[in-house]
Amino acid sequence: MPTLSLVNFNLVSAAFGGFIVIFGLLSHLLKDGFYLGEALIPLLTGVWLSPAAANVIRPLDYAHGEGENLHAITLHFSRLVLCVQLVIVGVHLPSQYLRYNWKSLAWLLGPGMIGMWLSTSLLVWAMVPHLSFLHSLAIGACVTPTDPILSNAIVKGAFADQRIPKDLQRIIISESGANDGLGYPFLFIALYLIKYTGMGGEGQPGGVRLAIAYWFGEMWMYVIVLSVIYGLVVGLLASKLLHWAEDRKLVDRESYQIFAIAQGLFIVGTCGMIGTDEVLASFIAGNAFNFDNRFRTQTIDDSLQHTTDMLLNYAIFAWFGAVCPWSSFAHGGIISIGRLIGLGVLVLLLRRIPIVYAVHFQIRQIQGLQQCLITGFFGPIGVSAIFYLSVSLEFLRHVTVEGVVRDDAAMLAEDIQVVVWFLVMCSIVSNTSELGHLSSCLCNKQVGHGLSVPLGKLGLKFVGLIRSQRGKVKGSPEPEEFQESQEPQESGIAELAPISQTNRTR
Repeated sequence: MPTLSLVNFNLVSAAFGGFIVIFGLLSHLLKDGFYLGEALIPLLTGVWLSPAAANVIRPLDYAHGEGENLHAITLHFSRLVLCVQLVIVGVHLPSQYLRYNWKSLAWLLGPGMIGMWLSTSLLVWAMVPHLSFLHSLAIGACVTPTDPILSNAIVKGAFADQRIPKDLQRIIISESGANDGLGYPFLFIALYLIKYTGMGGEGQPGGVRLAIAYWFGEMWMYVIVLSVIYGLVVGLLASKLLHWAEDRKLVDRESYQIFAIAQGLFIVGTCGMIGTDEVLASFIAGNAFNFDNRFRTQTIDDSLQHTTDMLLNYAIFAWFGAVCPWSSFAHGGIISIGRLIGLGVLVLLLRRIPIVYAVHFQIRQIQGLQQCLITGFFGPIGVSAIFYLSVSLEFLRHVTVEGVVRDDAAMLAEDIQVVVWFLVMCSIVSNTSELGHLSSCLCNKQVGHGLSVPLGKLGLKFVGLIRSQRGKVKGSPEPEEFQESQEPQESGIAELAPISQTNRTR
């Protein structure tokens, strides 16, 4: 007799497929009408499907009930998503973009990253009780890189096409791609010092000298420099091989389109085996692969890479919604929920905007205060922060005394999970809010507040849908008075662009 098989695979497949179908039916309206990105809705879906709600996605079951296995799954999932998407980001920048715009990037990656790291660390140190400044430096390093996935909200879709200059789009996305891989030195200067100097270096002798030696030798020379060289070699070699095969008609169209994605998978695996920085290598490889602009121009009308990008976004943010330690925000005992909310607000306001304002005079792509504020707003905290959080937890597991995790390392592991996860959630929500807010300001110089712009537009569209359907049933056209209320100058909201324009290949 047939029975209902509610195994994990069937449940996850049905839930994820159903979500994509439902979201897809409304995707144009939600993305280009209400400026809701590809993060918030999958995140909320993941929360709804998590063990605390519908119990469809059961992360601990997949990890065999072990927290360490769950952290490992999140780490490798984040690696996969970041590397594939950063290759795609590199490929879709203009040919030799890094070569011709290195000065602007240097200001954002040098003083910009240092400023974001120190300002965030100081805020964490001030707001989290009983936390040392060295520990706050480790937490601040996790959220220093800007996330390329969330940054896509400003370089993709109707908002970007209509409001943001191309030069500004490109400098934002190239910064987010480069600084993702450059987060390692900021994180590991703190972690090495904690390991070799914390609690008097108990169980880990060597002191400051050994910590600095590892930071220069292992982190800079092996992880950073080697990853740049490796990414450059892989990208150039892949480009030469693909063009050689194409000239001899050895490669079909489908294999040609997927070549960049395959590079990302290859780099994840090979860099993981040799222990170097796969995130930075992926971004460099994507830029090197497109050094002659040939691949970019020949795939400009193809949607395969953007579709893969979208599916990865849906999957990773739904996973985050399911695995986020929501209960620890209110009942963790490390920091009160009031302090957490205050920290989130302060980080969103002070982490990036002041330092971007300070250096924007040296960056030719940022013209005027308005573009400075846009660049400051859209440096979100996302997948890269969870990646560095997972790297930190893996490192702290090995800071031991006689086989037991040292007390200061265990305390930091608890603190860093609560703070980083909360800041990621704040950034995802605020990123959606800021996009609607900025859209309102840029379109009509009116000031919206938070999610009021997307929700206001949702109300207008919902009423319009009901009236139009009522008119169809009665066989009469839509009333003129409602048609007039849809005009941009009356509503104060930009008119929804035609699908043919907003969905054009970027």
